[in-house]
Amino acid sequence: MHSLWIKLMGAFVLIILVGIGMVVLLMSQTTANQFELYITQTGQQRAAQLAPVAANYYTRSGSWNGVDAVLRNPWGYSMSSSAMGNGMMMEDMGWWSGDGMNESDMMDEMVLVFSDRMILAQADGIVVVDTAGTLTGGHLQTDDLANGAPITVGGQQVGTLIVTPLDTPATPAGDFLGSVNRSALLAGIAAGGLAVILGSVLFIQTIRPLRRLSAATQGIASGDLSQRVQVKGQDEISQVATTFNHMAETLQRYDTERRNMIGDIAHDLRTPLSVIQSNLEAMLDGVLPTTPEELASVHQETLRLNLLIGDLRTLSLAEAGQLQLQKQSVEPGVLVQQVGERMRLSAQEKDIALETDIGGDLPEIQADPERLMQVMTNLVDNALRYSPNGTRVIVGAHPSGGCVELSVSDNGPGILPEDAPHLFERFWRAEKSRNRATGGSGLGLAIVKQLVEAHHGQVYVESQAGNGTRFTVHLPVS
Repeated sequence: MHSLWIKLMGAFVLIILVGIGMVVLLMSQTTANQFELYITQTGQQRAAQLAPVAANYYTRSGSWNGVDAVLRNPWGYSMSSSAMGNGMMMEDMGWWSGDGMNESDMMDEMVLVFSDRMILAQADGIVVVDTAGTLTGGHLQTDDLANGAPITVGGQQVGTLIVTPLDTPATPAGDFLGSVNRSALLAGIAAGGLAVILGSVLFIQTIRPLRRLSAATQGIASGDLSQRVQVKGQDEISQVATTFNHMAETLQRYDTERRNMIGDIAHDLRTPLSVIQSNLEAMLDGVLPTTPEELASVHQETLRLNLLIGDLRTLSLAEAGQLQLQKQSVEPGVLVQQVGERMRLSAQEKDIALETDIGGDLPEIQADPERLMQVMTNLVDNALRYSPNGTRVIVGAHPSGGCVELSVSDNGPGILPEDAPHLFERFWRAEKSRNRATGGSGLGLAIVKQLVEAHHGQVYVESQAGNGTRFTVHLPVS
């Protein structure tokens, strides 16, 4: 079970690591994209604020010469420029309204603009100023110019201003992204650790009943058939535990039946052998005369012993699926009549009326006639054995759907409901109505069941204590 726990935990940890990695990667990528978009939009907003300053400078100077000083300190230029008027320049830049200026906001904006990288390109895309000093004199593509703010003078575009916020203490973009990534990673590690702890508890709870089941299985293998496992819940493991308990109960019942069968066989074999031995010893000692009558008694016991051995062999072959059936076309009505003729003398000895009830339009069936005769004679013999004198036994044959129904009904003492499930067990006898003195070998009904099932049929019993019993055999039509 330790290997199973390790496998489950290993798979679980791997899934957690993959999940955390995907979440952190996705979060980092999404944050970076959104932050880049924010930076671009912020730069465009600041470029739009500074574009009026650059336009004013171009209007006054007629060229871009010296504009880099203005871009590096737009406030100094705006404050000293005669174009400022009544604060209109500052108002155009968004820092000062006609009603006055918010100094705190203005200082914040000044710090941010001083930290920005500004690129000014002419209308033809030639870079005039790059405060970072790397693109001056170069040429910008149309896509790059689209991120800037146009500078117009007299309704004509004379240039484009691009502002890119830099990573400084005032705008710590890199620190922000790193902080987000670290926070996501730490959160993922914390969540993963918690998931591993909870998963360990869950797996232990899952494996614990499997360990109990394994221990119980080992107990069964060592011969302790009393092993059972506790069942909790309705999940798959609980279903396995329930199935195991059912299997253990079945094995224990089979073991009990096996022990009882061995005892029953030993008893049933010992009884006729003891009679034979005692009679022969008495004859040898001269206690009993060696007369035909005494020899007939010994012969009767040998017949009984031979019948028991034959029944055991038939039952063992049928249960093992090795019983060879010589199937041929059988007329159910004729079979019932033959059974009636064969058992009529036994019925007369008990003053029991043996009647036949044969329905019309009976189809033929494919069956072994000798084995089918054995089934019916066993059922009739069972009915005669437990029916009171002066009653009747009815042997019937009728069509029933796609089957032929063979039946034997009696007026005997009936069968108690608690005894009915055991009728077809080997050597089983009801205490009140069946015993070794009046009963047979205890194998007759067990043989009936096995022979009927060998013909792909079913045997049923209907009985009520005190109202007789009816056995019904359903056999498929050819």
